[in-house]
Amino acid sequence: MKAITLHAAGAIALTFSIAACSSQQEAPAPTPAPTPSPVAEVEPEPNLTPTPSPTPGRVRNIPAPAYENFLDAPQTPGTWFYQQQSGQTRAVFGTAPDDATFMIFCNASEREITLVRADSSGAERDARIRTETRQQRIAMAPPQPGAGIIAARLSASDPLLDAMAITKGRFAVETAGLPALYLPAWVEVTRVIEDCR
Repeated sequence: MKAITLHAAGAIALTFSIAACSSQQEAPAPTPAPTPSPVAEVEPEPNLTPTPSPTPGRVRNIPAPAYENFLDAPQTPGTWFYQQQSGQTRAVFGTAPDDATFMIFCNASEREITLVRADSSGAERDARIRTETRQQRIAMAPPQPGAGIIAARLSASDPLLDAMAITKGRFAVETAGLPALYLPAWVEVTRVIEDCR
């Protein structure tokens, strides 16, 4: 009986001491953090410079990007077509055989190559042909009024033609007043040049 009473008394005492410790160790309720004051959103200043809208029916003249090395420039859209007609062979570059941007003609009887570019201005223009190993200035002029093209004649033995045929990947045709052409040096170019030799 004494043992049970002692156990009961010890259990009650233990309960009260745990409750007392708990009440002493309870931390005070945390103080709520201060609510930050709202920050006013700053709107960006309006652009006061009016942006010109393109006029309907007109093409905006956007300058072409400049490249330090023409070999890095993207190729002009199109492909080469090889054609034979009445004693002449030609390599035609464009989106279709009848929509040429640039042409290389061989007149075999004269041993002469003619470089031709589409241009409806009717004016003579200076041009520069650039290859990996050579660059050369040439004068291009309309062969006749209203032709819609400008042309330059070269001897079939001109070293520029060899440079155009074997350049690394492409050659450039830079004509004053017209966008530069970056043309692939494909087999059609070599074939027409060889036709004249």
